[in-house]
Amino acid sequence: MERLLDEHLEKLKTRVIKMCSLVDEQVQFAIKSFEEENVELAQSVIDRDRKVNKYDVKIDKICQKIFALAQPVAMDLRYIMSSLTINSNLERIGDIAVNIAENVVLIQKKPEFFHDTKLEEMFNLTKRMLKNSIDAFIGGNPELAKEVILTDDVVDRLNAENHQILKSIMKQSPENIEAAVALLVISRELERLADHATNIAEDVFFIVEAQMIKHKYEKYIFGEDDSDNEDDKTETTP
Repeated sequence: MERLLDEHLEKLKTRVIKMCSLVDEQVQFAIKSFEEENVELAQSVIDRDRKVNKYDVKIDKICQKIFALAQPVAMDLRYIMSSLTINSNLERIGDIAVNIAENVVLIQKKPEFFHDTKLEEMFNLTKRMLKNSIDAFIGGNPELAKEVILTDDVVDRLNAENHQILKSIMKQSPENIEAAVALLVISRELERLADHATNIAEDVFFIVEAQMIKHKYEKYIFGEDDSDNEDDKTETTP
């Protein structure tokens, strides 16, 4: 039974690493297609989404098989549970790459006002967040995962700035509305990508340190915990 579990775990790890590599490449190509105005590359991202979906199904199936045929415990159990959620986040990141590529196909060329936005900075940050979250998962590195989590707020801020910049451009130049909307969509997709990379990073803490840090990362990263102050408060009538 133990050897069977080891064999299935090895197969799971191989498939998840392949999924990580495939999705990271999809994101790299989608962003590159925008930067280089390469519609053919954007179309290849769209076409390869079926491959991402196939790996999504393969990973779900091997996890189900392990639960059905073996009895994983401790770190193995945490790895399998996290593989399911990480796989789900990777599949959604793959969808985000496709959405970016579809907008490249739509507008074909970068509008002149692209350089007035924060998109270039967002491209760099989200690519790094995804790479670091994958490396943290593969290497079991919670410190690298922490860096990903702390970067998420920066991406949120840049997305909000883009919305203000692009809404102003649309008001001033109605002829730019279609291109501005496409950039708004891309900005929002990058913000979602950062969220999914953060989810992966949070799962690293669960696997390595058996800590569930979703919605309370301040406690584990900054050593802050407001739960006692918030949960124990009772309302009083003045």
